[in-house]
Amino acid sequence: MNTALMHQALAGSLAGQLTFPQVIGILTEAGVESYRVDFITGSDVFYLPDGRMHTEPMPRAFANVAATFSANDLKATIRAAQADAVRYPEFVQRSIAAGVTSYHVYLTGRRAIYFGRKGEIHIEEFPTAS
Repeated sequence: MNTALMHQALAGSLAGQLTFPQVIGILTEAGVESYRVDFITGSDVFYLPDGRMHTEPMPRAFANVAATFSANDLKATIRAAQADAVRYPEFVQRSIAAGVTSYHVYLTGRRAIYFGRKGEIHIEEFPTAS
């Protein structure tokens, strides 16, 4: 398990230095199958196909998630990130303002599922390469 690459992906994201495709590349190289970001607990958990996992802490400043889930605001945030108009620090702030408590990215399934406080969900398929 290459935890150094997992740490590199998260640290680079939090610093606003990496794009989402770059993060996916690093995590794929590390053998990560999926990962879950939890803004309430301040953790990022990486899952490998063999059942092993690795947890990285995140800043707890993210804990103030909005009570109301706005799929429209979340979609706008995702589109801005896809266009590289925002990087991860702003993506996080906009996501928690949209009521996202956590999300799970499935690298092999090419989708992300976002969760709200009351069980709301939004499923986002990865864009196809153009």
